[in-house]
Amino acid sequence: MTAPGKTRRPRDPRATREAILEAALARLAADGPEGLSLSEVAHLAGVNRGTAYQHFETREKLVKATTDWASAKIYRAVFGDPAEIGERRIEKIDVPQMSDRLAAFAMDNPELCRVWLMQVLASPDPASDPFWREYEGSTQRFALTDFAVPGVDVEVLSVIMLAGAFFWPIWAQSQGRGQDRAALSRRFSDEMLRLSMFGSLRVDRFPQIAARLRPTRAPDSGPDSSPDSSGD
Repeated sequence: MTAPGKTRRPRDPRATREAILEAALARLAADGPEGLSLSEVAHLAGVNRGTAYQHFETREKLVKATTDWASAKIYRAVFGDPAEIGERRIEKIDVPQMSDRLAAFAMDNPELCRVWLMQVLASPDPASDPFWREYEGSTQRFALTDFAVPGVDVEVLSVIMLAGAFFWPIWAQSQGRGQDRAALSRRFSDEMLRLSMFGSLRVDRFPQIAARLRPTRAPDSGPDSSPDSSGD
């Protein structure tokens, strides 16, 4: 029975679940999945252990739910509403804006992004993760258009871009020398765009590398289709 003068706060299962997931994220960031304890997570979330077990029966299910929760947040930050994803077209994508969104979200949510990345990289089936599937899928669709240079290794490029975006905040926050987060995320986004657009090596100075990376020409490729063509 409720004591006089006090109103029992109604239960909010969604808010409780969110609190548990936030607590699980903090523990995963600190100790990894092996060090995760449902009891500790419940204490950190401010709920009793029984309530935590009602939401997540095992540690494995809690880890999976936390990864999915993080994935959904990154997805919305970078791509927007999943319900509208089918309407996206490569030629309509604002590439700088997408790069900026990824870098800014990573800078504002370094633990969430780092936990997500480590879990997905260690997963036997990364394609089951919605954000990874869409990010790699978008890269694949881009690589098959004439907007991209030939021969892109989509899987490698996706890992490089995401790992860089999600680990840059760790370096930036310790070495940023007073720069604000917006400036730090913009630095990363600009450099990723520069590398994607121009690369970092001059082709004329490294012909042997250009030869190694030159893709196999398709039957209908023209004489100047290779990326190191100088036009001379």
